[in-house]
Amino acid sequence: MTFAEWRTARPAPVGVHVDSAACSRPSFAVIDATAAHARHEAEVGGYVAAEAAGPVLAAGRAAVSALTGFAADDVVYTTGANNGLDILLADWTGERTVACIPGEFGPSLLTLARYGFEVRPLPTDDAGRLDAEAAVAALTADPPALVHFTPLSSHRGIVHPVAPVSTACRAAGIPLIVDLAQAFAHLDCADVDADAVYGTSRKWTAGPRGVGFLATRPGWLSEPTLLRLGHNEANVAARVGFALALGEHLAADPARVRARLAEVGARTRTALAEVPGWQVVEPVDEPSAITTLTPPDGVDAAQVRARLIAEHGVVTTYLGVERAPLEMTRPALRVSPHVDVTAEDLQTVVAALTAVG
Repeated sequence: MTFAEWRTARPAPVGVHVDSAACSRPSFAVIDATAAHARHEAEVGGYVAAEAAGPVLAAGRAAVSALTGFAADDVVYTTGANNGLDILLADWTGERTVACIPGEFGPSLLTLARYGFEVRPLPTDDAGRLDAEAAVAALTADPPALVHFTPLSSHRGIVHPVAPVSTACRAAGIPLIVDLAQAFAHLDCADVDADAVYGTSRKWTAGPRGVGFLATRPGWLSEPTLLRLGHNEANVAARVGFALALGEHLAADPARVRARLAEVGARTRTALAEVPGWQVVEPVDEPSAITTLTPPDGVDAAQVRARLIAEHGVVTTYLGVERAPLEMTRPALRVSPHVDVTAEDLQTVVAALTAVG
């Protein structure tokens, strides 16, 4: 599939959609599969339809396995990334100290606080990127009970190295959870050496909202939790759509998609550097498709985002400081195109932001 075909495989956007880090656009095939399962539930009953969907759901778990390195049997469906973290922390019986990057996702920090965890920030450099050497030293000298690591943050398209953290955790016997919400189907996650990983459907895999995955090493979750997960009420139609979206991603060649997303990020940052007064946060060659823009003094990024939609049909993300409260000091705007973005799309974004901002 060419990237132009990726675009024509889904409904045409109304305006310009550069918001994939929030929610990508599913294909016609994903939409049809989701709807077909819902229709099948009405025809034969929800539980009968769910049983019939077993092979499709198994294929989805196998796809997650291929993309994360975990065994397919250790993958479960969830309602999304937040749900995955909640499951893990609700099952945790150890001490309540956790190390994470200062750019940790705000809702994840709230979840950690709800379960009584004391957060220890890992060292980073001036760009906000993990300082691998200092982080390894910190983990070795004073090991926390748990490390929660996010290779790609929600508020900034900086890629953090996972391998040094994994190695340090293994050496010190520290359990490691990796949040793949932004990294999954965006970066190479196949060699992430962790005890648990979790992610979502709606971002870079372009699947339905309200579904995600959790993968754990054997024995990591308690038997009662596994039994509960196996009997949860579920939106099976969304899981079927996610499984199909995963198949589409594998068919498109994940390495090729990753390379294209890195190229998209570089093109986006180069184009947006032309907008007067706005500052691009990431280096041009950062290998991610997420671009963060800080506004000129006195400009309300939330209002700009609303006007971009209302007046120009350009969909972006507003980033309030609550998104990464340990690191962000002022609001920002996030631009995150997918593989199908065109030069014309980016020029439309530049013109709209110039007019509004």
